Amino acid sequence: MEQRIEQVRQFLLALQDSICTSLERADGGAAFAEDEWQRSEGGGGRSRVLADGAVFEQAGVNFSHVFGDRMPASATAQRPELEGCHFQAMGVSLVIHPKNPHVPTSHANVRFFIAQKEGADPIWWFGGGFDLTPYYPVDEDILHWHSTARALCLPFGEEVYPKYKRWCDDYFYLKHRGETRGVGGLFFDDLNEPGFEKSFAFMKAVGEGFIPAYEPIVARRRDTPYTEAQREFQLYRRGRYVEFNLVWDRGTLFGLQSGGRTESILMSMPPLVRWQYQYQPEEGSAEAKLYSDYLRPRDWLSELS
Repeated sequence: MEQRIEQVRQFLLALQDSICTSLERADGGAAFAEDEWQRSEGGGGRSRVLADGAVFEQAGVNFSHVFGDRMPASATAQRPELEGCHFQAMGVSLVIHPKNPHVPTSHANVRFFIAQKEGADPIWWFGGGFDLTPYYPVDEDILHWHSTARALCLPFGEEVYPKYKRWCDDYFYLKHRGETRGVGGLFFDDLNEPGFEKSFAFMKAVGEGFIPAYEPIVARRRDTPYTEAQREFQLYRRGRYVEFNLVWDRGTLFGLQSGGRTESILMSMPPLVRWQYQYQPEEGSAEAKLYSDYLRPRDWLSELS
């Protein structure tokens, strides 16, 4: 198992490098600053943040590899059989907050967990996915996003994209608001069948599929003119991102409960955000259309093709 752990670790480090290189190229005005850190309970990571770029107001791409003697409560609540296990968790997680309201926010994550009780065989699984949060959605972009997701899933079976697309819709749903966080993508967890090699191959496909899914959208929308009112709406909708990450996201809970590095965990938060009491979009506006047409699960490929 140690050889497999190192194999995953090396892939994740290389993935962080390649994503950062691609995002720097897409931005064209700023570079990532790197911050290496150690965790007192075991493990560490390297956090990279691009701030105040030409396109990206803030982009964070984190690698972490942590381990400990006890699984956090957020993990054992989902899988009680892991109570009392030693664990290792490693992954790459990223969140991108663009300046231009016409460029969507996006998130991606790929991860690997191993849990083991003394004298027992290890329990391992992969997880991850990516999702898109537009403020002023364009059907062409959503079609490209989901077409890329489906294409990377197809080598693993016809049923894979619909299954993980639906899981994404369900997971990134703000129950207290009655709306999805955005237009979805892929989400998977607890993947250990049909074996290590194929499960790892799928995780790699998802990690490597993020840039081809996202970068063309950035290129198309980065120079779209916008108004101050549209910028204010973007900042208001960023509040939903904060609400989801702090209220519902299992990854945030796992990181905080496992004694992870708070600065790295919360780099997913936007640098600027606003809330407004009883906000209502103007009837017939582009802002109203976001609520009525996009913040709900839809079969995007069938409806937009």
